[in-house]
Amino acid sequence: MYDFIIVGAGSAGCVLANRLSADPSNKVLLLEAGGRDINPLIHMPAGIGRLAGNETVNWGFLTEPEPRLNNRRLWWPRGRVLGGSSSINAMCYIRAQPEDYDHWAELGSSGWSFAEVLPYFLRSQQQERGASPLHGTDGTLTVKDLDHVNPLSAIFLDAASDCGFPLNPDFNGETQEGFGLYQVTQRNGRRCSTSVAFLNPARNRPNLTLRTGALACKVLTDGTRATGVEFSVGRRLKREYGAEVILCGGAINSPHLMQLSGIGPAEHLRDFGIDVVHDLPGVGENLQDHLDICTIHQCTKPITYDFGLLREAWVGLRFFLTRSGPGTTNAAEAGGFVRSRLASDSRPDIQFHFVPAQLDDHGRNRLPGHGFTLHACNLRPKSRGRIQLGSADPAEPPSIRPDYLTHPDDMPMMLECVRISRELFAAAPFAPYRGDEIFPGSEIQSVAGLEAFVRQKAETIYHPVGTCKMGIDDEAVVDPELRVRGMQGLRVVDASIMPTLVSGNTNAPTIMIAEKAAAMILGEPEARAAA
Repeated sequence: MYDFIIVGAGSAGCVLANRLSADPSNKVLLLEAGGRDINPLIHMPAGIGRLAGNETVNWGFLTEPEPRLNNRRLWWPRGRVLGGSSSINAMCYIRAQPEDYDHWAELGSSGWSFAEVLPYFLRSQQQERGASPLHGTDGTLTVKDLDHVNPLSAIFLDAASDCGFPLNPDFNGETQEGFGLYQVTQRNGRRCSTSVAFLNPARNRPNLTLRTGALACKVLTDGTRATGVEFSVGRRLKREYGAEVILCGGAINSPHLMQLSGIGPAEHLRDFGIDVVHDLPGVGENLQDHLDICTIHQCTKPITYDFGLLREAWVGLRFFLTRSGPGTTNAAEAGGFVRSRLASDSRPDIQFHFVPAQLDDHGRNRLPGHGFTLHACNLRPKSRGRIQLGSADPAEPPSIRPDYLTHPDDMPMMLECVRISRELFAAAPFAPYRGDEIFPGSEIQSVAGLEAFVRQKAETIYHPVGTCKMGIDDEAVVDPELRVRGMQGLRVVDASIMPTLVSGNTNAPTIMIAEKAAAMILGEPEARAAA
């Protein structure tokens, strides 16, 4: 009998495992469907380019055909390994905008305003630049400046300045707006995932049990009380019991497991022959994601990261011998936050990630020659989708329906993304390096042509949230203490609880959610930022 069973050793689960097991009286079980994070490409930051198609560390989900994206099935990579998506992401550390969290509080999630969540961001951080009211140094998650920066990333910042945009040395400082270099979750040239930062220091505690290769199949219940978890290891089904079950599977796996367990929209569950434990209509609803569009140019000089196999091998050897060089890059070195001409308030509503390489189809389609790529996404899309059962078999993936571009305001924002991307690449500092425009292609200038380009090439930038929404309305799945409404002994702690998508990358906010959840579970006094 465990005190806590945590399902999913990802960005949130590793944090919870550390915090809850710090008290030796708590007996904690951590279940992870994937394996240990022993692949060396996980720990070499530039290895992300070779992890894209690696099914041993990636769930590799596919969406259902997206009607407004030419019925394409989009590829949704998610980490299936210790550290979860923090072991395969681009390591950008972004806290998002204070207004994002204040909005959560306004929607009814008391305790989640920016002033109330900031201490939990600071608790995790080991900020290389030092402590400040907005940065912490006592945590185990190292946040630092990049060790290696490609010359084109500096050119990109010169271009942004040339276009009249402000430069910003700290996206997590007083303001998010502007262009600059991203800070990353790295330590000594290596990736600092939540497995490295939180699980490794706790792994030898006798009150923490870790099981990898354990696919959660069902939350066990007695009436409306969660009592444990049924999971498969290979072909064997096993059960473990606990006083509290905490789902940390993310925006896809957490609602999927709840539905498999009979917790969700009753009619939908019955369609798959699943006995209804608790009719909770919001489970799987409210899916939100940042849809991303890439503008790609050829580069006239061979200074990009479009390496051949021999150069890749040399970069890898140098990294493993010295922890230096291009092997330490996160690829998305520079970026920015811009207030578009369609913005409804004074906040940035578009985010950019600049990559000094040609990145088509998540890097799975290698283009010849050298080039550079600019990702751009609408930070606050209005379209909403859902996660549903695809089968009653836990080994089968769920049905993922993002329903991108269903809201009429979202396509004009994507066109703004392309317009500003082109403006940046047309700036004078790029002139010595700028070759032909590969995507969308210089011949495409009309609104109709650009809309067709978006429908054919837009992809996720890996930020799904919202499917176990926190709140007090009828669609809410968890309350502000992340307890599943109408259930006992069951919580959800991951990005699925976000009522609305934050304005930026989602990994740092997910770690914050886990820090705050641990404090609530342990009964710690509510922390609050200094005024």
